[in-house]
Amino acid sequence: MKRKKTIIVTAVLLVMISASIYFYYGVIFKEARNISSETPDYSVTAKKLIEDYNADPKKADALYLNKTIEITGKATKKTDSVIVLENTVFCLFKEKLKDKIIRNNITIKGKCIGYDELFMEVKIDQCSVK
Repeated sequence: MKRKKTIIVTAVLLVMISASIYFYYGVIFKEARNISSETPDYSVTAKKLIEDYNADPKKADALYLNKTIEITGKATKKTDSVIVLENTVFCLFKEKLKDKIIRNNITIKGKCIGYDELFMEVKIDQCSVK
């Protein structure tokens, strides 16, 4: 009887340890998405994107938030790793940008991280120029 109880306790402990390891590595430290290799869920212009957010932010969040999107628009501002399209879409890149793209129409692919009501901008993360 004591041996059977020891086997059951050991089995339960092994299952709990395995579940903890899976949760720790599979959920908490899950690999980040590679946005540049994903196919975009939506292709929109910068003006349409900001219009959707100004019209109904909750509906726009349901459409675009945490999705891979392609945005086309005129680059109005550029710093080392940021491009602003049409003065309303803030696009953050991982690396510094070298090209002279200001005042040109470009297409950018990235992940929508939401609408900033203070600056009235849509924020796009993990961007790449198409």
